[in-house]
Amino acid sequence: MAVVREITFAQALNEALDYEMSKDPKVVVMGEDVGVYGGIYGVTAGLYDKYGPERVRDTPIAESGFIGTAVGAAATGLLRPVVELMFIDFLGVTFDQLYNQAAKMRYMFGGKAKISMVLRTTCGAGFSAAAQHSQSLHALFSHVPGLKVVMPSTPYDAKGLLISSIEDDDPVIFIEHKGLYAIKGEVPEEPYSIPLGEADVKREGKDITIVATAAMVHKSLEVAEKLEKEGVSVEVVDPRTIVPLDVDTILSSIKKTGKLVVVDEGYPRASFASDIAALAASKAFDSLKAPVKIVTPPATPVPFSPALESEWIPSTEKIEKAVREVL
Repeated sequence: MAVVREITFAQALNEALDYEMSKDPKVVVMGEDVGVYGGIYGVTAGLYDKYGPERVRDTPIAESGFIGTAVGAAATGLLRPVVELMFIDFLGVTFDQLYNQAAKMRYMFGGKAKISMVLRTTCGAGFSAAAQHSQSLHALFSHVPGLKVVMPSTPYDAKGLLISSIEDDDPVIFIEHKGLYAIKGEVPEEPYSIPLGEADVKREGKDITIVATAAMVHKSLEVAEKLEKEGVSVEVVDPRTIVPLDVDTILSSIKKTGKLVVVDEGYPRASFASDIAALAASKAFDSLKAPVKIVTPPATPVPFSPALESEWIPSTEKIEKAVREVL
């Protein structure tokens, strides 16, 4: 009988890493403070003691160096690296390694090279970490063919998607919202996988669809619960993976409800939100009964001031306002 417990998002990720490392000696963890310290969010806690410094490697603050190392180790089949980079904001110094090398090698070598690596990183504002430590830049990586982009919103999804990502033969950017590490949810003790490219309908509804990512899923569910008391039935769809994107589930929901709000913490221009809005316009236009609304932060750097940052982040009030306008 399956054992299901309530554990945190961080613990779910830790279980996925532990399982993959116990199963495959080629799986190694590397990054800043992932070893002795156990990761700044506690995700790699205990792995250093269990697997040793050869397989859980603390790296210098040289992101282009250790991510380049991971790409090379994966391309040659030497390792299946899981690299942690503390903040997605820092990935700018690794763009050549990621979008010119990791993303393209399998294609350029006719499928003979497999880049079996996962890059774990964080996104999200709300901690007064200021403009260089608070962004949600997933749209940048979804733009590059060859990279897979994963954004779980629950502990259950985090464990299953990380297992699938580590076992995948393509490079995966695995993005964890900083505001989710402490949330709890039911997670089976035994290992399981969730296929990349399968969205999850977090709440069924018939009047309007909300497509939301990461922490925005929880805010959207709050709005849906509130509006249910007024007789409004809101369907909440969590893509879970940005690339590959489960277009069929999203379109099916839009065609059922005829109305769409997209909620995302990325910047509004050339964004995930605008991508889903374009998908609705091009593939489900005949089903739409109202204009699509997107709820995102403004196109400004993330403020350091707690009061300004709170206003900057999409809130339940802003989501509810958008839903009411579309209704």
